[in-house]
Amino acid sequence: MKKINVLIVDDSAVVRQVLSGLLEDDPAIHVIGAASDPIFAMEHMRRQWPDVIVLDVEMPRMDGISFMKKIMAERPTPVVICSTLTEKGAETTMQALAAGAVSIVTKPKIGLKRFLEDSSSDIVGAVKAASHANVRRMVAAPLLKVAPKLNADAILPAGGGQAMAQTTERIVAIGTSTGGTQALEVVLTALPRVCPGIVIVQHMPEKFTEAFAARLNGISQIEVKEAQNNDRVLPGRALIAPGGRHMVLRRSGAQYFVEVVDGPLVNRHRPSVDVLFRSVAKVAGKNALGIIMTGMGDDGAAGLLEMRQANACTIAQDEASCVVFGMPKEAIKRGAAEKIVPLSAIPGEIING
Repeated sequence: MKKINVLIVDDSAVVRQVLSGLLEDDPAIHVIGAASDPIFAMEHMRRQWPDVIVLDVEMPRMDGISFMKKIMAERPTPVVICSTLTEKGAETTMQALAAGAVSIVTKPKIGLKRFLEDSSSDIVGAVKAASHANVRRMVAAPLLKVAPKLNADAILPAGGGQAMAQTTERIVAIGTSTGGTQALEVVLTALPRVCPGIVIVQHMPEKFTEAFAARLNGISQIEVKEAQNNDRVLPGRALIAPGGRHMVLRRSGAQYFVEVVDGPLVNRHRPSVDVLFRSVAKVAGKNALGIIMTGMGDDGAAGLLEMRQANACTIAQDEASCVVFGMPKEAIKRGAAEKIVPLSAIPGEIING
């Protein structure tokens, strides 16, 4: 089996050494080089082009974002961002995601070596997922630690639906992961100011979702914000679950709001799409539209099926427009998707559904 050729670009010698070691430990991965900045990386890439690039953002001579844009313009290649988490850094990494990065691995400023070693399965999983990503699709659009895999029961019980038979308030629930930052930009920027209230789970680390939501808010007609506890779900507003916490839909009378809750990883994610979709099935029922989009794994498939069983309309993004078809594919396999549509058709489904 052909190995995944990986190039590491980071100005920290410790990061280069530790990342090289832990990636080489996986039999499916081969590190072809480790460069201290993008200029050295480009020299290496003239000799051998990698399948995946693991890239820092702040580096000498050329920053990671400029390097990303150059690579994506010349020869789109999957990139995993490995970046320090700060408020400023979060905004910078949002720009990298917009430029076509597949996923993010976060790293602290202190305890770096230990963190990287402890997070080896996350990093290896991210590289493997990136190697399957349709990066050309991402550019064209304007893994995880081994642990018990919990389902949505860990956060809220199944069944016991309380949905109103009829209401004027429609709810749209969207779940996505790898490739979702670009896909959500396509969808949300195409929506008019008057549209149903939207609740979103995008698999993303803590502290990144606020910057991501703020960026989308600045380029969309609708309001986009990181959800806070008890935020109302209103027409013309999209609420994005905060990284590191689950989000569930609640109802008081005919009004919908969200509850942001702590809890264990569900399907190895927090926030989890299954948790959101189950809550929507219970309290919104046939007044809801569920949409599962590009992403690796199966989070959201079970929840979308619960939504369909509660008479909600359900949609899966088609394979051709997905960066990674895993989540929609699993939902389709389980019979959870009433419709399968390309990314470009999803805004119309939201407006006209």
